[in-house]
Order: sequence, then structure tokens, then C-alpha cells
Amino acid sequence: MASLVLLCGTSFSGKSTVARALAPELSARIVSLDEINERRGLWGGDGIPVEEWVRTHEVASTEVRQLLAAGTSVVVDDTSSPRFLRDGWRSLAEAAGARFTLIYVDVDHATVRRRRAANRVDQRRRDVTDAVLDQHLADFEPPTPDEHAIRVTSAEDLAQVWWLGR
Repeated sequence: MASLVLLCGTSFSGKSTVARALAPELSARIVSLDEINERRGLWGGDGIPVEEWVRTHEVASTEVRQLLAAGTSVVVDDTSSPRFLRDGWRSLAEAAGARFTLIYVDVDHATVRRRRAANRVDQRRRDVTDAVLDQHLADFEPPTPDEHAIRVTSAEDLAQVWWLGR
């Protein structure tokens, strides 16, 4: 049975690192909303209008549906905030007959800001403006207990996830 693993967490929480560690263990493909935005000539760190995010989610949903229909597991790399987005992915997985898992990469705001500051020095990824990061952190909706998210703080925590590699 194919799986849809949805990552959730703020910018600079380490979601992409977790996705890159998780995908080979599950023989899964990564669908990154940041990469879709880049293909579309957009960058979330500059701020993206809501209608453009809607289109990016439509593209991601189509890609995920196609992969699941082919029997390929998928790791979705996105902030996955607000909750209605997580609920939508859960419904997509159910409709596709795929197992759904939510992984919340939970790091504090001080860590996020420290990582962003370090990124401004070594520029491993594109920057996020102060205004966009501040708004993102203020608006972020972490998973609630009824969502049964697996909480990790880094890719190293994945070793403790019981189903990894199954």
C-alpha cells in the first residue's frame, strides 16, 4: 500500500532535511511546494498571494494523486499550515487508498531565527524576509492532538518512528 507522509512545520524547522532522510527509507518521492513555486517563478520568502498558493496546492495535489495511483509513496514537503490544508491531504490519501501519516517538525522560534540568520551568512537557500517570517510564525497552526501527528525535532528523531522502513 502506498503512503502519503505529510510534513508540517515552520520555515527553517528542517522539513526538507527530514523529507530527504525519510524518502529513501520509504521508497517515496518528495513533492515540495517550494520546488513547485520555483518552477512557477515564485518564492515564498518574498510573500506569495493566496491565489498563487491555491494554484501551487492544485499542482501538488495533482502530482501526489498521480504518484499514489501508480503505487508510489509520497512525502509532501510543506509548512502544512493551516489545519484545513492538512485535512485536505488526509482526505486525498483516503480517496487514493493510501496510508496517511502527519509528521510535525517542531522547533522553537528561537531556533528558526538562528537558522535563518545562519542562512543569511552561507546562503544555502533563498532568504525569507523579516515581515514574511514574522507573519508566518504568528499565523502558523501546529497540529492538534486529534490529528495524531508524529512529533520530531530533526531528521535524527526519525530513527524512533516505528514504521520507518516498513
